[in-house]
Amino acid sequence: MIYSTVTFGAPVRLSIDFTGGSLFEVQFTDTATEAAIRDVYRGFSQDDPIIQQLGAPGDNRWQIRAGDLTTEQQSQLKAELSAQVAPLDESRSSFDVVDPSIGGEVTTAAILAVVAAAIVILAFIWIAFRRVPHAVRYGASAIAAMIHDVLVTMGVMSILGIFLGWEVDALFLTAMLTVVAFSIQDTIVIFDRIRENLPKYRSESFETVVNRSVLETIHRSLATQLNAVFVMIAILLFGGPTIKQFIAILLIGLMSGTYSSIFNAVPILVVWEKGEIPFLRRAQA
Repeated sequence: MIYSTVTFGAPVRLSIDFTGGSLFEVQFTDTATEAAIRDVYRGFSQDDPIIQQLGAPGDNRWQIRAGDLTTEQQSQLKAELSAQVAPLDESRSSFDVVDPSIGGEVTTAAILAVVAAAIVILAFIWIAFRRVPHAVRYGASAIAAMIHDVLVTMGVMSILGIFLGWEVDALFLTAMLTVVAFSIQDTIVIFDRIRENLPKYRSESFETVVNRSVLETIHRSLATQLNAVFVMIAILLFGGPTIKQFIAILLIGLMSGTYSSIFNAVPILVVWEKGEIPFLRRAQA
């Protein structure tokens, strides 16, 4: 993500949904070259368009991202591409223009949604676990695991953006919010069993009760998540290319959420209850 920030100006590679500008997907009826396409764009004061070839080389399909273009410039651009590069297949070409402010609004809304979800989750767990000592710790541990899953998913997306050119669009935010839901759901299942077992096994230490609770719920967590994983893998392998990125992000987030519920949220709760978190221990002292 640091490398991506230095290279692309953001932790992940952003699509036109966030950066704004024009996105032109074209299919030529004859062979085209990147240099020829770039020369045409330079004539419209677009000195550094991002040009990518789509599909197999013989498909003659290209995607060009550039700055804003007026409706008149769009028509002129199509004519120039047909004249100077190769004839365009008008039935297989599309042109989209996105205002940069829209991307900013979408990003702000997504961040606010995650923050709001974290606050609601903390409040819900605090109320639902109010009879358990230090109920707020359960909510904070769940949120810590959720943040881990968000960072892992964004980190993998950043890697895919660097090596495969994958870009974050509005659908990615939908996937991220779904990952958050998966992560919290799995964590709450384990925490709820801990809440049930604490009064039953008062003679046992806290970490023993927690371990018992994890063993009692792990089969349910794995069975539920593995069913979803198998379906997502099937869609990833045999589904269409338009949904592949969305499913891949969901799959990564789901696997991370399954891991973090057991190996992040639960250990954080245990060490917090035992007073083994250094900076919190000093604050309590």
